[in-house]
Amino acid sequence: MKMKRILAVLLAGMMTATAFAGCGGDTSSEASDNASDASSSTELQVKDSIVDYSYFGDEDNVTLKVWAPDKAVNLVKQQVEDFKKAYSEKTFNIDVVAQGESDAATQILNDASVAADVFSFPSDQLNKLVDADVIAKVAFVDTVKEENSADTVTAGTIKDTLYAYPETNDNGYYLVYDNSVVTADDAKTLEGTLEACKKAGKKFIMDCGDGFYACTFAFTAGAKIDGLEEDGETQKFVDYDEDEAVDTLMAFAKLIKDYKGTFQSLNVKQVASGFSSGTCAAGVDGSWDTEVNKTALGDKFGAAKLPTINVNGTDKQLVSMFGYKYIGVNGSSKYPATSQILALYLSGEKCQKERAEQLGWGPSNLKVQEDSVVTESAALQAIKEQSENACVQVNISSTFWSPMGNLGNKLVADAWDASDKDATKKLLQDTISNVRDEG
Repeated sequence: MKMKRILAVLLAGMMTATAFAGCGGDTSSEASDNASDASSSTELQVKDSIVDYSYFGDEDNVTLKVWAPDKAVNLVKQQVEDFKKAYSEKTFNIDVVAQGESDAATQILNDASVAADVFSFPSDQLNKLVDADVIAKVAFVDTVKEENSADTVTAGTIKDTLYAYPETNDNGYYLVYDNSVVTADDAKTLEGTLEACKKAGKKFIMDCGDGFYACTFAFTAGAKIDGLEEDGETQKFVDYDEDEAVDTLMAFAKLIKDYKGTFQSLNVKQVASGFSSGTCAAGVDGSWDTEVNKTALGDKFGAAKLPTINVNGTDKQLVSMFGYKYIGVNGSSKYPATSQILALYLSGEKCQKERAEQLGWGPSNLKVQEDSVVTESAALQAIKEQSENACVQVNISSTFWSPMGNLGNKLVADAWDASDKDATKKLLQDTISNVRDEG
């Protein structure tokens, strides 16, 4: 990677800049060779996500490629134009291209040399990017730590090294509902939500075949994940009560069967389209679809953390997957300094506030978190509450998703006997074994 080059460039800039305060450090060639240490011990002067021109070094007439999620492309294009204006003395050719965040790591791993210089990606992809040595270390560590919530910084850090600029703290899902059908009190429980939907002759939608959502069944049952084992590959689970876990899964299966026709396992895109057509009254959806759901429901938009489910007389809070989104810098970029400066800008306060306003994304930036655009957002507050009842989406094994999706499919299948404890126990055991790739 070209981390030494980028940090050497930044160090050179710091040696010549007048708008910074140094914290000591060697200015010799040896310092360049130990640039990671030097960068973390030097106060980089950043104001409103803008740095001194000297940090660019000799980079000019720069050509960069930026990958942005489909729904964010237009906004990112405008933010890039604002970036150009902020550095009007420089010449940039920056191409913003739509690229799904979930596929970013795969595309970069295929060929980093032709991939984007700056790209968005979810937290669960960080490990493989670092392991493959294709993502550059963050150059503006102090600024990132000062401006963003500690949990997003921690999740972007591996072995004490920060590799990604926090972009959001809301990569999770919640209950979205039509408040003319489902009341806020109904939404507190899965039973109440389903009953309200049934009475209205409308669907409740959850994508139970997608492991990202279906893991809710296992997590609520107590089979929560806790990173990876020492081999760095095998998924680690916390200790849990197997009998209680089986009872919880049986409760899910029974409730789903009791509300057959109302509870629908459909692609998550069907939530918004169901709202628009009037066939859906509630569903489990993510922060990325907040605006389309708001458009579909208008004044009838309702949002809450995931509901509870009653298991043997006790209401258990549904537990979800939760993660963060980041902006990364390609370690093979021909313009490493500019890529770092652009990543800093796109992850800064101004850009995060714009994404919160226009896309409904939850910010990692501490100042924006206190802004009314966040505090008055029902969806973002629901996601925040749900994040307190979630497993963090980092250190996820490649074998995790498919078994969880199979678990969800089995629980909603017409052929599944919700009263068969032995079969449910075997399903749980097989799910855990397959996640751990022991089957």
